Amino acid sequence: MAPPGVAHDLLLHRCLTLFTSFDGIDGQDGAEILRRAMAQVSAVGTGHAEAGYLRLGEGLVRCSHDGQRATEALDAQVRELAGRDGPVRLPRRAWGWAFGLREPDGLREPIGPNTPDGLHGALVVSYRDRPGEDERLLLTLLVRQTAAALSAAAAHRRERAQALELRRAWDEREAIRRRLDSSLTDLSQLREVHDALARSAAHGDGEDGIVRTLYRITGLAAAAEDRFGNLRAWAGPGRPDPYPKPDPAQREELLREAARRPRPVRVRDRLTAVADPRGEVLGVLCLVDPDGRADERAVRALDHAATSLGLELAHLRELAEVELRLRRELVDDLLSGADDTSAYARAEAVGHDLHGPHHVIVVRWSDRPADDVFLKSVSRAATGMGLRILPALRSDAAVLVAQNAPGERSLHSALSRELGTDSGAIGVGASCDTPHEVPRSYQEALRALEVRRRSNSAIGMTFYDDLGLYRILRTGSDHREVEGFVREWLGPLMDYDALHHTDLVETLSQYFDRGGNYSETAAALVIHRSTLRYRLQRIREISGIDLADVDSRLNLQVATRIWKVMRSGPE
Repeated sequence: MAPPGVAHDLLLHRCLTLFTSFDGIDGQDGAEILRRAMAQVSAVGTGHAEAGYLRLGEGLVRCSHDGQRATEALDAQVRELAGRDGPVRLPRRAWGWAFGLREPDGLREPIGPNTPDGLHGALVVSYRDRPGEDERLLLTLLVRQTAAALSAAAAHRRERAQALELRRAWDEREAIRRRLDSSLTDLSQLREVHDALARSAAHGDGEDGIVRTLYRITGLAAAAEDRFGNLRAWAGPGRPDPYPKPDPAQREELLREAARRPRPVRVRDRLTAVADPRGEVLGVLCLVDPDGRADERAVRALDHAATSLGLELAHLRELAEVELRLRRELVDDLLSGADDTSAYARAEAVGHDLHGPHHVIVVRWSDRPADDVFLKSVSRAATGMGLRILPALRSDAAVLVAQNAPGERSLHSALSRELGTDSGAIGVGASCDTPHEVPRSYQEALRALEVRRRSNSAIGMTFYDDLGLYRILRTGSDHREVEGFVREWLGPLMDYDALHHTDLVETLSQYFDRGGNYSETAAALVIHRSTLRYRLQRIREISGIDLADVDSRLNLQVATRIWKVMRSGPE
């Protein structure tokens, strides 16, 4: 046993060792603190650190160590103590003790109903023999130092978490402030655009005022177009002359794409926004921006101006509908027969010049009812082609009184694009030079439409002037008599062709069309003259008709002409 003076010095040295063992450990985690504490157990005495535990939630979890006696049985004893100081049983050790590592008084926080307040962990120490008073004093100091180090580390973690939370809160506040500043800027810009457009509307500037305002705000040339690409208003430099007319199919694709997008879309050198206040595209507003200078402010101005343009065009549409009603009433009177003087005056009142040649056009579509929507589509297609029209509805058809006549197939093609289907027929009456001739052109248009719809090619447009022989045939249900006439003279040949896949009726038609000339007929059919002679002989045998007989020849020629119209429509 060491002398009292030496023992006292040794105790002081060990105390100093304990006090300095945790220097600079605030930033360490709990496992490192426990490792140092367990290392000091052997340094200050004859004891041995069996295990170290850290609190995880409301329980204690053993940390990894080099001990041999840290077992599940020891873990169970520590859990049973629940953080309180108390003895533990260890093999071949006379004395074992579990020390709870707790916050100093006044700093403890509630942990749970079964765990002491302020608990950070536990330290299990064993001695081969029961420790003396000095060693127990040193153990007590070590436990306090370890608990203090764990408390400091926990406080450091809390401070760091609080600092991170403060930084996050600060960043969120700054982000909110930036968004608020951006929103205020956006609102200020929108207010500027709104005020400028409102002043333009108050002055009654209409589309021109909207386009000029957009140019003044953005510094980019602006254009307003109708849905077909025709220029309605322009502001700024570089106006094209003449203004380019877009391809109708590409234009429709552009309108569909722009209507699907919530923001203006870029098409080559232009930013484009549609004016569609009620879901129907009424017009297009564009910013000419070949250098890509348009910023977010310009995009918002264009979007806002497009809304204003939509309202303006909707108002104009309402006025146009009133005018359309007056036009329909005029057309109804013209089709029934109107006085020329009165008709001229009423047409002038709705902005239509009724002088000069006009044609009546009748339109029916198999998959579209003849209602206002259909009439508007027909009118848009016709006006898009440059036709000046007076539109109306009659029974199951749209009727147009149009200056001049549409080009061949052009109106049907334009209307097919407008409606998205080509399943319709159009009849065009002959020219009428005065209002009192309109009823006659109307009847001719109905006749042309009927012939087209009863032909094998029932889709397309037919002009009364092209009906030929059909112009002298009566309308109505008498088409059955016409078909019976054709069957009477061509029936055997038609049946033979259908059964044997031959072209005897076509051969006979070509023969009559070329005045009985063998060479021209053979060339048209791309066959040899001898083949033509054989076919004509077969025609005589099958039909039993003498082609040299004048009356039979006339009836056969008329029948082939009607057969051709019935098969493919008027040429």
